[in-house]
Amino acid sequence: MGYRIVVAGATGNVGREVVNILAEREFPADEIAVLASSRSQGIEIEYGDTGKMLKVQNIEHFDWNGWDMAIFAIGSDATKKFAPIAAAAGCVVIDNSSLHRMDPDIPLIVPEVNPDAIDGYTRKNIIANPNCSTAQLVVALKPLHDYANITRVVVSTYQSVSGAGKAGMDELFDQSRNIFVGDSVEPKKFTKQIAFNLIPHIDSFLEDGYTKEEWKMMVEVKKILDPKIKLTATCVRVPVFVGHSEAVSIEYEREMSAAKAKSILRESPGIMLVDKHEDGGYATPIEAAGDDATYVSRVREDPTVDNGLAFWCVSDNLRKGAALNAVQIAELLGRRHLKKG
Repeated sequence: MGYRIVVAGATGNVGREVVNILAEREFPADEIAVLASSRSQGIEIEYGDTGKMLKVQNIEHFDWNGWDMAIFAIGSDATKKFAPIAAAAGCVVIDNSSLHRMDPDIPLIVPEVNPDAIDGYTRKNIIANPNCSTAQLVVALKPLHDYANITRVVVSTYQSVSGAGKAGMDELFDQSRNIFVGDSVEPKKFTKQIAFNLIPHIDSFLEDGYTKEEWKMMVEVKKILDPKIKLTATCVRVPVFVGHSEAVSIEYEREMSAAKAKSILRESPGIMLVDKHEDGGYATPIEAAGDDATYVSRVREDPTVDNGLAFWCVSDNLRKGAALNAVQIAELLGRRHLKKG
């Protein structure tokens, strides 16, 4: 007997990716329900490349009783309304929004990093998925931290427009086209022109000058990996459709050579080390798009601090940064607790 699983927000970028990944990974599902708002009710979504079509149901009228788990990709406001209803009905919610991440009673999970923390899901029947930029970072940091104990991280992110949803992708496409044909470029989704530009501003500004996106990375790394790690982040939106990149500098308690770091990363789950000292011997968002791995490149020692290391990290933000991680959480939940399939 397999699982009865729900995908809420199935018509959005992340929701569609969740449906595709469930099919790709042959998730042991006996039944799948795909939900969205009333605007999308009745449209059909293909279950991966299987030819099987799933009809979208209205989340407002959905009966959560009897369903094992639900992957939510519907934003914080809708999640705040529907997650408690699903959880109370016995359906375990895996939440992609930021709503529950810092709740001390809700585990924040990256399966390669802190799988044991999932045991706490029973307190509220909800599991949180981290921010997209956090997920790939902690996958790369975890094996290095286990070896040499990370004390401080400085990270600059280069985040694709797909992190802002379909509207972000459409704006990059439309602005690029308009520039080539000489039409005007008016920012709508972003605060400034994104085509052929960089914007050092993701999410709202906080009183200390950091943005909420940067704050998310700071607090989420502590919750997932180690509360003693100090982290500062600068998050930048870049004119790339899919794939987040990060330049990372680390300080350790003890010595970590670049050679040792590479040997550790090479054998670590979820990581693909691409690091040749030659033209093109590193990963970029183009290679990461559509793939499950977190790519690490440009590993080198930082001579400006004691026990310092630097590297470049790239991942598909719609997959490992959201949909894939959510499906991996569902798989972990099944293996460890629900034990169907």
